[in-house]
Amino acid sequence: MSPAPGRPAPDQGTAAGTTADDQAPAYLVRGDDPALLGRAVSDLVRALVGEEASALAVEDLRDDVEVGTIIEACLTPPFLVERRVVVVRDAGRFRGDDAARLAAYLEDPLATTSLVLVGGGGQISTSLSAAVRSVGRVVDASRPREGRARKQWVVDRLRDGPVRLDGAAGALVEEHLGEDLGRFDALLELLAASYGQGARLGVEEVEPFLGEAGGTAPWDLTDAIDRGETAAALENLHRLLGAGRHPLVILASLHNHYTRILRLEGAGAADEKAAAAMLGITGSTFPARKALSQARRLGHDPVARAVTLLADADLALKGSIEWPEALVLEVLVARLSRLGPRSSGKSSGSVAAASRSPRRSR
Repeated sequence: MSPAPGRPAPDQGTAAGTTADDQAPAYLVRGDDPALLGRAVSDLVRALVGEEASALAVEDLRDDVEVGTIIEACLTPPFLVERRVVVVRDAGRFRGDDAARLAAYLEDPLATTSLVLVGGGGQISTSLSAAVRSVGRVVDASRPREGRARKQWVVDRLRDGPVRLDGAAGALVEEHLGEDLGRFDALLELLAASYGQGARLGVEEVEPFLGEAGGTAPWDLTDAIDRGETAAALENLHRLLGAGRHPLVILASLHNHYTRILRLEGAGAADEKAAAAMLGITGSTFPARKALSQARRLGHDPVARAVTLLADADLALKGSIEWPEALVLEVLVARLSRLGPRSSGKSSGSVAAASRSPRRSR
């Protein structure tokens, strides 16, 4: 069985490795991608039920069912099976008394029932989440966002998938899907249906099945700009716009990025921990490390120029020049990517827009 998506924190569990001797009375499955969330629930239920007849073992309460009905289902003994699994969707809708009643049930749950609460419907009640943790596990199906966690997630899914992709094909799939990692498993299943289970595939076999490019993350755009890769930065910009990201939202992301760099430029931060403290960042210091590295790479004048470019783009998006919004952002991104030293061989592409002189509106 494939492991549940996501890489849980130390106090969390996953569906992977769940056995008949290791079944908890309650689980909370949470995540921000419906496809990954659904896959994690399916994996978990399959692990809990095993070879049992699911129609008898699983009760999936999908509608706006009342808490009393949920508790009654949890207290119902199994019939012709060893264990019952009660799945409840949109657990974030349970607040106040409803959350308290579910938490009270979990103080003395029926040993032959596993209650699976699925995220959605709002923020999960703190008391309910704590009650689940006290007797069961949290399965984190969140989409890995960047860095090593994302790379490891892709490696794990490829390793356990129904087909084998070579390095180039795997990298192509990851780059093409972008933020839409919920399509990852479906794509692998489609490839298996076309080429057979266990088939070894390269770029030529995979490319026709990729479909529309997925959205990208804002930090993919800023990372490409930081590296001086103009063509890659423009491609990421177009993918953000194509995914429906509003131009002002993209501009805000760029503004936040350069605000961090501006605060660190010349501030004397010795390392990423000091930079994180200056920026008020808690938890991972990775964003602070990137901002500090770019502040050192650019220096004062390019950072000041970036701030000016952002201000001009803000006015342009609000009507100071007669350019389409996409063109304003293209020019901005091209100019920002050329402020510092560029990665050799990776900044090619049409950047003629960067040299155009805007025609002021009257």
